Amino acid sequence: MTAPAVSISGLDADALGGDDSILMRQRRDHPRLDAMMNRYLSEDLPPGEPDAVWSDIVQLVFSHAFAEETVLWPLLRRIAPDGEELTRRVEEEHQAINELIARIEHSPGDPRRAEWIRQAFTLIRQDIRDEEDELLPRLRTAFGDRRLRRVGAAWEAVRATAPSRPHPGVPRRPPGNAIRGVPLSAFDRLRDLAPVGGPATRRAALTAAGALAAAGTVTLAVRATRRPG
Repeated sequence: MTAPAVSISGLDADALGGDDSILMRQRRDHPRLDAMMNRYLSEDLPPGEPDAVWSDIVQLVFSHAFAEETVLWPLLRRIAPDGEELTRRVEEEHQAINELIARIEHSPGDPRRAEWIRQAFTLIRQDIRDEEDELLPRLRTAFGDRRLRRVGAAWEAVRATAPSRPHPGVPRRPPGNAIRGVPLSAFDRLRDLAPVGGPATRRAALTAAGALAAAGTVTLAVRATRRPG
């Protein structure tokens, strides 16, 4: 295996290609997610807030991971000699997180739920370490600042249209993840909007229309990462 590059965890924005680079976008999400998990586990949350925090965690985890699998890991497989091995391992982590959170979501009254949530948080933190220490540094080594910013914009565009709930049956790699995952994002985002007032049918129509546009967004975003420079 190729010797790992320096972890991005301790590097500043200038070293990572600027505030809009993919590396800084990832770095902003990771501590935000860690803070959410810590908040969920705290003992002084008012009634009802744990459910809201949990929902925020789930939405961030899955939109973030889908964009990685669609934009970042295909790039890594092209540029790194050990890219296949590294991305296969992180995809296995993502699949384990998907399956565990799906079980949690489908078993609200199960007495094992609290333990499953702790297990999910452990897996998520391991995934963050692997990405910051092993996968993302290879993008810094391979690409200049301009390319890192372009990849960051593509990742952000895909994340905005990604599924926001667990779907263990969706493949972890393109094109299968986009073909099966993007349509599901319509239903996920409708579910995310469920507490919001307003006619459900109108929300459903708007969300479904957004999913159709999302498929085009994903395709264009991925193509943009392939241009040199």
